[in-house]
Amino acid sequence: MLDLPTPKGAAEAALFSECWDAVLSYADLCTSGSAAATQLAREAFALGIGEARAADAGAARGTGRRPSRLPAIPQMLTAVRTTAAAWEAAGRGHDLDPDLRLWLNSDKAARYNGPPLQRPLALRGLRDLQEADATLLWLAEVEALPRSVVARRLGLDPAAVGSELDQVRGLFRDRCHRNHLDTPMDASCRSYARLLDAVTRSPAADIPTDLSRHLATCVECAEAAACLRPHGGQLPTALAGGVIGWGGLAYLERRRRAAEVRLGAGRPERTDGEDREPRPGAQRARLVRHGLLAAAVLVSLVALAVSMMPFGGADDDAASADTSDRQPVAVPQGSLPSGAGSSASATAPTLAPATATGTPTGGHHNPDPEPQGTSSSTAGGGDGPSGGGATCTAAFDLVNSWPDGFQATVSVTTEDALDGWRVAWSFRDGQKVGQMWDASFAQNGSRVTATAADYNKSVPAGGTLTFGFLASWQSKNSPPYHFELNGHACAKAG
Repeated sequence: MLDLPTPKGAAEAALFSECWDAVLSYADLCTSGSAAATQLAREAFALGIGEARAADAGAARGTGRRPSRLPAIPQMLTAVRTTAAAWEAAGRGHDLDPDLRLWLNSDKAARYNGPPLQRPLALRGLRDLQEADATLLWLAEVEALPRSVVARRLGLDPAAVGSELDQVRGLFRDRCHRNHLDTPMDASCRSYARLLDAVTRSPAADIPTDLSRHLATCVECAEAAACLRPHGGQLPTALAGGVIGWGGLAYLERRRRAAEVRLGAGRPERTDGEDREPRPGAQRARLVRHGLLAAAVLVSLVALAVSMMPFGGADDDAASADTSDRQPVAVPQGSLPSGAGSSASATAPTLAPATATGTPTGGHHNPDPEPQGTSSSTAGGGDGPSGGGATCTAAFDLVNSWPDGFQATVSVTTEDALDGWRVAWSFRDGQKVGQMWDASFAQNGSRVTATAADYNKSVPAGGTLTFGFLASWQSKNSPPYHFELNGHACAKAG
């Protein structure tokens, strides 16, 4: 795998942690393969870092009003688009998505680099906001983060985030309205500008028939309508499409799916009124879930008691029959949905190899709270495989380190073909993973489990899977040990 950007100092490490997943997600949309996606993301991140340094240096030298600029994530996504355009101009377009190449050579792409008054309205409106307000709007609307997470990231009072967001939506609308009036328009669009402003001020207002026909044929006025109605559900689409350009809607869907994976699918954010009293339906659903959980625990205890009874051969037959009825637990999805060039199939990952006890990893309920992907051999704490020959080889590479954190990559070579993988390892010194790319992760104490993303879960026999992460450390930072692939211990790479 290609080298990833190396943060220089705590500030760039924080920027990397905040933006890299988003940058790689959009780069994967823009390219035709994972290797090209990583290369595009790496070059774009370096470009974005350089632009941020230049802007900070210019602000430090100059006096007066600080020039407006986009928040960190959309600024980095813009760098991805700029880098893709540079690839196309330099003859490297064969690594890009064919539809993106057509877009880069069209008038649509020229809008983003043309005269300021002709650029997309959402881009101009977001840039005109204070950077803190623009960041709040982007994180809540496009990245789909819950308000509690947004509050923690921006240092806001969680109880006040809702009102802050409403105010920022209003400010964004005002900026877009002003920019819309400043935009050069033909006579037809100019005649509808006042009516469009009046209609979009009320979420419940009906659009007149003649204005509706005009919006169906005029792209610029349709963009303005989406920006001027912040509560109509079109604001995320307007922001993603206006700031990113090509692939904005696909990126928006990816971020929503990523948020569901990170925070738990089917767990919508509560509104202000939901804190007071649970709904009857939710209460009944909670009782049903608790009843099912109690039943599952009871069945597990009965099965455990039966398995310990000395019935000889009859017990073996019963255990075999019980195992044949079990279904593997679904592997958590990665933070990136499948993109162009992905060879991953739509079927569920294959069942992991059996552990030393003969129970498939990811099978029936395990009372041990270790993350999925570990086996009973993890308690040994050794560096090498336990028993039998290893079917995988793991390598850990410390890319960079600073006083309270580090960046590293893990590469695992497998002898067998995989259709879904989980890589687990243990830390000796209490290190904590905070960000991971090319995989999702879970950490339980010292044990970390990385799970494949949709686009890289298929690995051929003899192939190598690679992912990277950022983590924190305290007084000591010893290398991790006891790597496992789908429950089988891996040998250390020489």
